Amino acid sequence: MELWKLALLFGGAFFGGLGIFLFKSDNTQRLKLILSFSGAYLFAITVLHLMPEVYHTADPMIGLFVLGGFILQVLMEQFSEGIEHGHIHKHNHSHGHNLFPFGIMVSLCLHALLEGMPLAAGQNNELVFGIALHHIPAAFALGSVLLQSGINKRSIIVSLFLFAIMSPLGYFLSFQISQGSLGQLESYFGRIMGVVIGIFLHISTTILFETSVDHKYNLKKMIAVLGGTAIALLGFLLH
Repeated sequence: MELWKLALLFGGAFFGGLGIFLFKSDNTQRLKLILSFSGAYLFAITVLHLMPEVYHTADPMIGLFVLGGFILQVLMEQFSEGIEHGHIHKHNHSHGHNLFPFGIMVSLCLHALLEGMPLAAGQNNELVFGIALHHIPAAFALGSVLLQSGINKRSIIVSLFLFAIMSPLGYFLSFQISQGSLGQLESYFGRIMGVVIGIFLHISTTILFETSVDHKYNLKKMIAVLGGTAIALLGFLLH
């Protein structure tokens, strides 16, 4: 387990979320470009690295777990409201009470925890950068929702810290599993990877399809998508 990965995963989410106090939440153009880049990058990494590795285990049940991960992400988004894609929704409050969005927080933390789990499977340095980059707009959207919900600044920072620690925690837990430190769970590590691959496929394809109206890309977004794909491909060829 490498400390720089833990630091990068935490820093991308935490400082990305703190950006809500520095930038206007309605200025989402740069966030959309980051999303387009990270979505293409994650999709390419999943196809080029993760899927070949997990299917190499020759487990005939892997496909079921990939499908299960895809469906799990669909279910989680019913509570997270698409924050994983950088979506920022305004929330109305009745009776003047500031309501903490627990459903969004729990779903997003579970999503981040699962995203960190593939990192213990091998030298997936490219995936570390992809997750960290992907969490910047997600954390910014989370901070925006919390701010619009009337949550005080201290609680927002604590919530962002909790979200930021989830992927490093997933990395740590999966590392312990892969080392056999948690009983015999290491025998199911490939299936855990399958679930995460399903989640990545849903997240990345949703980002790519939602980047523009009517599925039309402008030049900047096209460059971002091609850039993310090219960097992932270059890392694959030099691996």
